[in-house]
Amino acid sequence: MKHTLSVQSSFQDFCPIAEAVERLASGSGAKERGAIYTKREVVDFILDLVGYTTDQNLADFRLLEPSFGDGDFIFPAVERLLKSAQREPNGLKYSRLAPAIRGVELHRETFHRNRLSMQRMMIKQGVSKSDTETLLNTWLTQGDFLLSEFKHDFTHTVGNPPYIRQEAIPDVLMGEYRQRYSTIYDRADIYVPFIEQSLRLLGVGGKLGFICADRWMKNRYGKKLRELVSKNYELSTYVDMVGTDAFHSEVSAYPAITLIERRTPGQSNNSTRVFARPEIDSAALSALARELTAPKLKKLSGVREIDNVAKGCEPWILEDFEALALVRRLEVRLPTLENAGCKVGIGVATGADRAFIGDFEELDVEPSRKLPLVMTKDILDGHSQWRGRGVINPFGDDGKLVNLEDFPRLRNHLEDHFEQIAGRHVAMKAPRNWYRTIDRIYPDLAEREKLLIPDIKGDAAIVYEGGKLYPHHNLYYITSDDWDIHALQAVMRSGIARLFVALYSTKMRGGYLRFQAQYLRRIRLPLWENVSIPMRERLKRYSETNDRHELNKIVASLYGISASEMALIEGSGIQ
Repeated sequence: MKHTLSVQSSFQDFCPIAEAVERLASGSGAKERGAIYTKREVVDFILDLVGYTTDQNLADFRLLEPSFGDGDFIFPAVERLLKSAQREPNGLKYSRLAPAIRGVELHRETFHRNRLSMQRMMIKQGVSKSDTETLLNTWLTQGDFLLSEFKHDFTHTVGNPPYIRQEAIPDVLMGEYRQRYSTIYDRADIYVPFIEQSLRLLGVGGKLGFICADRWMKNRYGKKLRELVSKNYELSTYVDMVGTDAFHSEVSAYPAITLIERRTPGQSNNSTRVFARPEIDSAALSALARELTAPKLKKLSGVREIDNVAKGCEPWILEDFEALALVRRLEVRLPTLENAGCKVGIGVATGADRAFIGDFEELDVEPSRKLPLVMTKDILDGHSQWRGRGVINPFGDDGKLVNLEDFPRLRNHLEDHFEQIAGRHVAMKAPRNWYRTIDRIYPDLAEREKLLIPDIKGDAAIVYEGGKLYPHHNLYYITSDDWDIHALQAVMRSGIARLFVALYSTKMRGGYLRFQAQYLRRIRLPLWENVSIPMRERLKRYSETNDRHELNKIVASLYGISASEMALIEGSGIQ
């Protein structure tokens, strides 16, 4: 049976989408395309993990590389294919090799450059010039993988999908992607639908081996993809590549290698093999691949085996197993932060800070149209010290935008900054409401006692604010109708809060954590009514203490945590 690839889409003549694809194909540089190039040792490791090895009859397999770029994956795969095929009579002929490889690359210049390099390599390996030409015409396609259609499934998919934020994709093209791919959720980066499409193209028993950012495994935007994997696939191998020299250039994202298999109907293997930060050396990686794919692990193996990692859309926890066990027990016993009477939110995003934010006294608008603003730099020393900034509030008490005719000073200020304000995406979507901030402003929030937390921090910087300032968008806040805010501050500054955030959040460069709302909401907290009076007073006294050990002892008593569990929190790097 002859297998072919069709890249004809149903909107071939629909100009806006075609034009958007053409712009990406012809104009963007490597950085804009999210092109990160993988070292050969790592590529060989991934090919070994998925079983694409020269001792197999590779011409019987069908391998896909969805974004082949400079050929980091597809070149070694073709080399292995040709070496395997040389064992057969006429093994290097077009008729034998044609179904074996499919590669897609969007960027036109990159496509042609690497097609030429592959042509030279194949001829050197003994493939005839005519067969080389027809094979390359069959194997390689210049186009958008996410808009491509394939007439068969694959036994293997390997690669390093592009890491591109949605903002870099033309809106019309992003809209088409959203219609096609159910895993594009929230602010998902473009590698998420790449993984979805690649998984759906796997045949039963097929294997996907990717190296890419690990954020989707825990982040909110990865929940739909995690759910897809849990339903129809198995996460068989996870290799944490953080801190390794896996790429030809430095990357800020935290990379991981994932091996995902399409499960056979009626069969399920819920075990995942895990290894962290391997040495980037050919011999070491080859040995590790043998260990990760062995039928049974050795007793003293450095590889760990975890059951039931992928459960619905829940974050994947692939490290800190003792901490995970403790968190799971607390999750059974205690309500979430918000179910315990607290609210977690994020400050205001304006979309045009230079227009909406300025020196409070110098903002020439009516007094009711501005609020004192607290920003990250106002809490760097652990206390709230307002530096005089303010934010314009275009919303009335009813939550609707005010009539500018009723506020002439506000109107004049906004019209002076019209070009900047009206040019925002939120304004162009609703031109009549051109002067609204991205987030609605709730003036009552400024008047409430609250805890302020920077987004990215090496430790839980939980700062008390007494009810005078409105938070900026790079600050999260917690308020409560039940808990005393100082007692809550003590809990949030303890190792308990960091325990939850460290387990569920994605780690940033330098070991920083993201104290985002989605992770803060996972913290468990006793009901205030169940906290004894003496414990309440102890928590209040230690709300701003620098004696973290003593604070942790108090909070451990509140949570009923044993001495050994306390030692885990303080000694495992979570503290």
